[in-house]
Amino acid sequence: MVGEPAIDAAAEVAGYLRELQQRICTVLEALESPDGGVRFAGAELVGERGGTAWPRVLEGGAVIERAAVSFSSSAGETLPGSLLDRRPELRGRPYRSASLSVIVHPRNPYAPASHHNSRFFWVDHRDGAWWFGGGADLTPIYGFAEDAVHWHRTLRAACAPFGDDLYPRWKRRCDEYYTLPHRNEARGIGGLFFDRLEGGGFERCFAIARSLGDAYLPAYLPILESRIATPWGARERDFQLHRRGRYVEFNLLLDRGTRYGLEAGVRADSLLASLPPLASWRFDYQAEPGSPEARLVEEFLTPRDWRGDLDR
Repeated sequence: MVGEPAIDAAAEVAGYLRELQQRICTVLEALESPDGGVRFAGAELVGERGGTAWPRVLEGGAVIERAAVSFSSSAGETLPGSLLDRRPELRGRPYRSASLSVIVHPRNPYAPASHHNSRFFWVDHRDGAWWFGGGADLTPIYGFAEDAVHWHRTLRAACAPFGDDLYPRWKRRCDEYYTLPHRNEARGIGGLFFDRLEGGGFERCFAIARSLGDAYLPAYLPILESRIATPWGARERDFQLHRRGRYVEFNLLLDRGTRYGLEAGVRADSLLASLPPLASWRFDYQAEPGSPEARLVEEFLTPRDWRGDLDR
């Protein structure tokens, strides 16, 4: 893929991500409000040089406290600095990008939060530099092995047509990335994380990105549906808000996507819509030994190889 066709490819990726955005929003709206009374809000925003953004947010629902499913397509004169660390030769070259970011914060503490993102960059450099990135991870408040197995099994199946090495390699990278080093603690139970995907040509890489994007709902929806009717009370809500504080710490202190958005001039409301609407921080929080709250950290928030469970 060289020269002008690469620009056409950016439009092709953008078209897929817009369709995936609509698909995810439709499914979540149906779960939240089968009668169609609760819908995502958001309007298409047109920027300079042909860039567009379509942040869509659903909040205040009985099932979903907040979900942000945001698409953007942008163009600029030079890549933001956070993307030039490993590719300094691309400095000062025009670029195009397309991305979709998905985050769901359920109201029920027994239902895990989830995250998915897909992104594509094309840079006008020699024959055209391009790459895909993205991933998905699951952040439970209370841990359930069957949920973790379903999540990882579905993601592994999405990787399988493209080689046996993708899932273990990208699962390991996810464990390394979604961690809070200042607390020596993982953010959740992981998933997949990949960056600079370009080997094997555009068609193969785009097929991988589509497979992982298409796997998000099958991986997450059954878990969400199975947990949203679980009874909960003040104790569970208190722990949920405490764990959401950890989520906020990662997004604001460590997340590369947040850093990129700030450097690229993304509207603050759109960038921060992925945060939970409520969170809390308690000084020196200690879970009761042997409690479900303690079990989350002890059994689920240490990187774990789920392959033995997946093959049962």
